[in-house]
This record gives sequence, structure tokens and C-alpha cells, in this order.
Amino acid sequence: MADHSLTIVPPERMAFRHSLAIRVTDVNQGGHMGNERVLMYCQEARAALLAAMGGDEGDVCGAGVIVVDARILFMAEGFAGDVLTISVGVDDYRRSSCDFFYELVRDHDGRTIARARTRIVFFDYARRRVVRMPATFRERLPVISP
Repeated sequence: MADHSLTIVPPERMAFRHSLAIRVTDVNQGGHMGNERVLMYCQEARAALLAAMGGDEGDVCGAGVIVVDARILFMAEGFAGDVLTISVGVDDYRRSSCDFFYELVRDHDGRTIARARTRIVFFDYARRRVVRMPATFRERLPVISP
């Protein structure tokens, strides 16, 4: 039987913040942000974090990254024009993977609209195989105050 009690607990200290506005094209027939947009916003925030580290999803600290698992907990609606701040944290480090955590907060009222987690594995795109986490990855992660 499936476990329907999804919880996503971000790390105490987040590494990065990224802001964006919900576009009219992100709104579905229900009049609110489409559910698929949360994962797209998380990808945008993760890409901004990797860029701040001097890399991108194809090469950060000498390895690429691939998302192998994603979980989203929807908590409130978002509407066109709402500005969101997405806090990103990284935790649960393993030999070849780690988890990125995201909290999407609506700026005008401070309400969390979603939390998400993506597990990434480090990947050598030239050889098409999983590789160890680069030694410098954790060292280069920025840390923001809570």
C-alpha cells in the first residue's frame, strides 16, 4: 500500500534564495499556478544556485547532475503576479548523490505554497555513467542566514 503521509523537511540552513514572479502562462484552468510549475521553478532555482557556484547542471565542480527523484508537497495556491522566494538547501549527502530541498514562499504574505525535494546524482555526461560527488562540491555551496 502506498504511503500518503509525505513530509519534506528542509535543512536548518539553506544555501541560496531565488525570486521569481508567477507568469500568466503558468496559471491553469483552475485560475492558479499549475502543479507542474513547482518542479520547473525548483529547476530554475537549482540552476541559479549552481551558477552562483560557477557551474551548471552539465558541469558543477567537474561533474554533471541528473535528477533521479522528485517529491512535491503542495500547501497553498499561487496566482499570476505573485512573487515567490525559493529557498534552496542541500543535505543527505551520499557517495554519488545528494538531496536539494526547496521552499516556495509567497512574498506578500509569507505563506509557504510548496515544499519540494529532488535527489540528484553526479554524472559524467561524456562516459554516460554515475560518478562520485566532487570533493569540492560541499565546500563551494553558499550558505545564507536563516
